[in-house]
Amino acid sequence: MHSAKVDFYDRDIVSMRDLTRKDIEYLMDLAETMIPYARGDRVNHSLKGKILGNLFFEPSTRTRFSFESAAHRLGIDVIDVSQISETSIAKGETFADTIRMVDAYCDVIALRHHHEGAARLAANVSENPVINAGDGAGSHPTQTLLDLFTMKRSKGLIDGLNVVIVGDLKYGRTVHFLADALTMFGAKLTFVSPESLQMPRDIVDDIRKKGYDPYQTSNLNEVIDEADVLYVTRIQKERFPDPSEYKKISSIYRINNQNLREAKSDLIIMHPLPRIDEIALEIDRTPHAKYFEQAFNGIPMRMALLYSILGGEM
Repeated sequence: MHSAKVDFYDRDIVSMRDLTRKDIEYLMDLAETMIPYARGDRVNHSLKGKILGNLFFEPSTRTRFSFESAAHRLGIDVIDVSQISETSIAKGETFADTIRMVDAYCDVIALRHHHEGAARLAANVSENPVINAGDGAGSHPTQTLLDLFTMKRSKGLIDGLNVVIVGDLKYGRTVHFLADALTMFGAKLTFVSPESLQMPRDIVDDIRKKGYDPYQTSNLNEVIDEADVLYVTRIQKERFPDPSEYKKISSIYRINNQNLREAKSDLIIMHPLPRIDEIALEIDRTPHAKYFEQAFNGIPMRMALLYSILGGEM
């Protein structure tokens, strides 16, 4: 590992804004060392005897399974709850009391919840550390960390990369915190979206206060030739009361081989998944496609977090 050791022992991970660049670099370096263990090529059960409480009160595939996989790869047992109906909240117990009870049964909690701020509340009442696995329209720090890790692994560095973020930038929780985190690394930001789905003004203003001026456009073809990273998000059908309006917008940014004729040969394409039809299947067979590798990278990154928070030893 190259970066200086950072003490994450017993630490909550609620928001990317709680992390410094030094923190992120340390976690990325540690995640790199976890890859052979994440693949099952090597075994590290140094956290045997520890228990992860996986509380997922909102649907999730990649985040939930990768937390479970990360835990098992380190020898951690998992208590898994996937619906509020499986808890005493369904009987009227408060969320805070449920967290206190789960806290008594495990060593660390990974929480996915539909209410923004739920992870911060859980961290305030829990004695053991809480990792935010996504809270409503709020933060999803482990997604941002694995996204940065994927860029670093694919490109060798993040500093100075031209990152083009395209799709639903208004409602897409993932891209809000990714854009903010990328400013720590001096990346050049370009936002591509329809007028109605542009990046929220407060996020753009915040980025400008940090000395960066993201370029905003609705025309992907105008900027794709200069992109080092193309980060694609789905346009969320559930936000559109009129299906015809959704259909009109959803097909604007479909990425296919024709779009990429002017793209750099080493462009990487990322997507937090699930994709609907924003990226054509033909892209999967090209060296540009990194989204499935990106999903896998959630395992070593979450291993790095669990390992450092619970005090593992190699």
